Amino acid sequence: MSSCDNELDIDNPNRPTTEVFWQNASDAQQGVNAVYSTFHRVGFSRLLPFLTITRSDLGVSYSPNPTLANAIDKFIQPDYNLWETATLYHEMYVGINRANQVLDNVPAIQMDETLKQRLIGEAKFLRGLFYYQLASLWGNVPLMLATPTPTDVPEQASQEEVWALIQKDLTEAAAGLPTSYQNPADLGRATKGAAFALLAKAYMQDGKYNEALTPLKWLVEEEGRNIYSLMPNYRDNFLSTTENNRESVFEIQFAINPVETTDNDIATPDQNYGTSIAQFFSPKGFQDAEALRWVPREFLKEQTSTGQRDPRVDATFLYDSTDVRGPQFSRVYDQTWAVAYNPSHAFRNRVWFRKFLNDATQNTEGFRSPNNWRYIRYADVLLMYAECLNAVGRTQDAYQYVDRVRQRVGLPRLTDAKPGMSQSEFLAQIKHERITELAGEGHRWNDLARWGDLGPQLAQRDPAFARFEVGKHELLPIPQRDIDINPNLTQNPNW
Repeated sequence: MSSCDNELDIDNPNRPTTEVFWQNASDAQQGVNAVYSTFHRVGFSRLLPFLTITRSDLGVSYSPNPTLANAIDKFIQPDYNLWETATLYHEMYVGINRANQVLDNVPAIQMDETLKQRLIGEAKFLRGLFYYQLASLWGNVPLMLATPTPTDVPEQASQEEVWALIQKDLTEAAAGLPTSYQNPADLGRATKGAAFALLAKAYMQDGKYNEALTPLKWLVEEEGRNIYSLMPNYRDNFLSTTENNRESVFEIQFAINPVETTDNDIATPDQNYGTSIAQFFSPKGFQDAEALRWVPREFLKEQTSTGQRDPRVDATFLYDSTDVRGPQFSRVYDQTWAVAYNPSHAFRNRVWFRKFLNDATQNTEGFRSPNNWRYIRYADVLLMYAECLNAVGRTQDAYQYVDRVRQRVGLPRLTDAKPGMSQSEFLAQIKHERITELAGEGHRWNDLARWGDLGPQLAQRDPAFARFEVGKHELLPIPQRDIDINPNLTQNPNW
């Protein structure tokens, strides 16, 4: 007894450590899988769509939860450690840390070189994707490019430096990624097309439209044109029964774990492979987020070539006119709108985003939706290409790509309807096209930021923007607890 130390500190032989884990191709594969599993955490599976949709001028929150209704929607955020924003910030770094472990360890593993380069490419793509969210929402964040130690206090980078890292990661990722996967078990993994599409987005947010043309050209005019195309039925992009179709460039995979025993995302967090965003966006769920009434009206500015309403309305919204014949025919899950929300009901004039919901297959929502998030669709790519061509003075070349998106839903070609637009007129048209094609998919905040349109002038259609302060609210506050433990961090401007 007298020879024993006061403390016992030995390794658990049943628990792998980083020092012994990275040994073979199987370890490398599992390490990359762990990076993808970050998508099942609450940050990506709930908070990111909520933040990017509700904070924009398309969305609104009438939630009884004051955090959602005020801090997220109305730019009232006195708590810099707010759970809804700080959790997303931290979970992006969880994903970055997992990607860094792959990038630090996989290069030394003896394994098939093609597979190795693919796995490294996947890790770089995912790190680029996580940093894309950080650059978009927080701007000036630490760049962590290696597995951290507990004593690390990383330097803060500027938003421009973060964009540069994302562009480097995605360029390198594209070089190692395949154009597609043959094994069904690999469904949802990053491809060369996904890397090129996200790279183009990063260039565009950085104001580098000419540079964005190269990856977009690969997608639209070169090899990508044989891989991707528009689905004939627009709504197939949002149904759980038509996932991973040819319009999907990158799709975040969600599923129901067959061993799940409850729909409570807190009681059994390790079992949830689904997304809870439907629960928060649905009139049959928590009703925490929805669309403003002006948004569906944007779709009514034009009719199809046969004089009909734009068919994207009923795929995008649940409201009293989802069916053009009105509330007696419009359905909200298993009821007509007229029955569910009679003329005295508080919801009678409200509009709900439909794209994340499961009303096509069930009558309620919960925390475990299997409906994949189509993060980048080919229609988005075509509109991006048109925007970049216009930005570099090639407006006439841009028409054909907008025409493809419009013709899919029966709208007349811009080439016929509005020939000879100026560069500024064409950009205004792109702004309209991106609302009608992409509303409720999480792109609007970055669109407004890229165009320089964020500001109190948006209050004319979203009253929340009356509180928007230019030079402050373009970015979220960095969580205070991070600043408290890292002397190299400073708070974002005017917070």
